[in-house]
This record gives sequence, C-alpha cells and structure tokens, in this order.
Amino acid sequence: MTEKFTGNFTQQEPIPDEAIEAALAVLRHGRLHRYNVSPGELAETALLEQEFAAQTGAKYCLAVSSGGYALATALRAIGVQPGDTVLTNAFTLAPVPGAIASIGAKPVFVGVTEALTIDLDDLESKLDQSDVLMLSHMRGHLCDMDRLMQICDAAGVAVIEDCAHTMGAAWRGQKSGRQGVIGCYSCQTYKHINSGEGGLLITDDEELAAKATVLSGSYMLYERHLAAPGPEVFERIKYTTPNVSGRMDNLRAAILRPQLRNLEQQIDRWNERYVEIEKGLRGTPGLTIVERPEAETYVGSSIQFLLLDWSPERIALVMQRCAARGVDLKWFGGAEPTGFTSRYDSWRYVESAPLPASDRILSGIMDMRVPLTFSLDDCRLIARIIRTEVGAVFQS
Repeated sequence: MTEKFTGNFTQQEPIPDEAIEAALAVLRHGRLHRYNVSPGELAETALLEQEFAAQTGAKYCLAVSSGGYALATALRAIGVQPGDTVLTNAFTLAPVPGAIASIGAKPVFVGVTEALTIDLDDLESKLDQSDVLMLSHMRGHLCDMDRLMQICDAAGVAVIEDCAHTMGAAWRGQKSGRQGVIGCYSCQTYKHINSGEGGLLITDDEELAAKATVLSGSYMLYERHLAAPGPEVFERIKYTTPNVSGRMDNLRAAILRPQLRNLEQQIDRWNERYVEIEKGLRGTPGLTIVERPEAETYVGSSIQFLLLDWSPERIALVMQRCAARGVDLKWFGGAEPTGFTSRYDSWRYVESAPLPASDRILSGIMDMRVPLTFSLDDCRLIARIIRTEVGAVFQS
C-alpha cells in the first residue's frame, strides 16, 4: 500500500494560553497603541523590546509593524539615499529587494553557493559597488560570518542582517543579528514567534537606534521605550529624522512575549524534526543534502535540498508525484514567481546582471516548511515519500 501524508504544511501551533490571556488583558483595557499607557504602566511593546534586547545581548531594540518595515527602517537610519546601491543576496525573498527599492535605492545582487549562503568570493568582487550590505540569512542558512565581517569591515561596508529565518540561530555562539550594525527580525505567522505580522530591530549604535525609533513614529514619546538610548541622543536627531509610521501595537507584543520566553524549547523541537527529515533523505540518488557548518547553530523550521542539474520537467514531475502523496514542495527554479518562491530575476522593478553559476543552484533548490504541528513520525513519513519519488524519477 502506498503511504500518503495527510497533514497540513501551513498549519501552525495554537497561540499559547499565556499569550492569549495577555492579549485579552490588552483588549479589556483597550490601550492597544504602544504609547497609550496609564500612569505608572509599562507598555507590552516596551517590555517586549527590553526582553528581546536582553535575549540577544543587544543594547537597543525597536518593535515595528513587520520584518520588511524593519529592513527599510535600517536602510533609512544608516543613511541610504535614493539612487544609492545596496549589496544583497540573489537568493532571498521579495521583501529584501523590496525594502531597498522602497527607499529608491538599487540592489546589486550577490551570488549563492551550494550551501545556500551568499557567495563570499562574488561579494568580495563587488564590495566597491556599495558601502552597505543587506545580508539575508535566507531559509536559516548562515554563511561564514567570520570571513564576511572581515572582508566587509576591511572595505568599510556596513552590514544589515536580515534574520527573518534565524531568530535564535548563532554563529560560533554569537546570536544571529549581532555581527552586523543592525539586525532585523520578522514575527510573521511562519516565523519563529508568531503575531501574524510584526518585526524587531536591534543595534548597539545609539544614533541608529534613535533614528529608527523616530522613523517608526514615536511622536517624541521616546522616553516610553525601555531599550532605547538616552534623551540626549534623540535631541540630536529628532528634528531631522522623518516619521515613517510603522509601530508595533501592544496587542501583538502581548502575544509575542510568552512565545519569546519559550523560544529555545521551540528551537529544540524544530531541530528534532529537521534532523529526522534530513536523516531520511541522506543517500537518495540524485538528491544533494545542504550540509550545515559546525560553527552554525541553526533553527530547522524549514528544510532545503538540491536537485542539481535536473531538467525543469523532471523537477516538476517530482513535485507532482510528492503532491499526490500529500507532500508540498516549493521550487525556487521556476521561470515565473509562485507564491514566495521568486528569484532575483523575477523582480523587474530592479535591474539585475546575469549570475550563471547562481542560476544553476537556484534552478535546483527545493524547499519545504517543517511546522511544529508535525510529529516525528510525520517527518519520517515525509522523508520516505520524498526519497521514493525523487529516486523513481531519477532512475526513470
């Protein structure tokens, strides 16, 4: 009898009871706006910022409306102007070049390796084209951060880290988002803590933190932040920094705070599932596992593998056969964007030079979510299905 998976790849776990109770408390008192507090009250949003700063080891934290808004705010705070160029990954999701384009800047795409990380040789050859790198830790894969920071620091290139997929990950024990000058995170439904939408920005730079806070729409109420620089820093920049409103509200922050406290346990659960799928896929003919470096502490909330040098028709057949058995695979090699699986040459609002070596890799990237609603038996079943169907098409 042919095995079939009957689970749901987009079903997240319920919001924890503690978070629901915190949200109900906000709804009952009605003070949803982050700056609407009663005398002596600390806003949920300010507390979330304080707690996330402490958890990452950052001096300053700002909670905003989305991860994409955090990225655009980081660019504005660092001084990127319309017409400037910004280096970024060819393998990333649309909000990254979207953030760059939203302020009138132009992305310069850097290639991808078979490890699904930024090609550091290609980056090194392009460092003279910009003084800012928006580094996307796409799908939770960290590059050699030691080498990246060494070459960027030597060239005077500031690094903004897109950590949408690496909240809780680390390189040699240092949290993702802490190597660059600014780290940006997402709290969208499919990320590691879930408020539907939301974002967080961290930095140790007091002026960048103050600018980001004013940009987010603080209305000069910056003293109500608990993870912000002192008022004297705001006094230097408050009249020259525009309000581009994108605050997080107290309802979302209330939902997030209990999840943040439980993040490490959730990471352990994701990684248990990731390991089961990876073990089941190892040795599959025609399938390349994306190996994780020893220096990386990852969060396995999704898994990728490569069907390198396969024809589009054969990849489509694998996807079709897996889908018939309940396994939902995404492919980054399609000529047209489908859902979130767009690629650097899909975004026609920006110019892009051909990247033949990266195109070979992009054309073979298969991607799959690993929600915590999957059991370990589910993960083993999914791996068996993929292994069988990839093997059948490979040998046909």
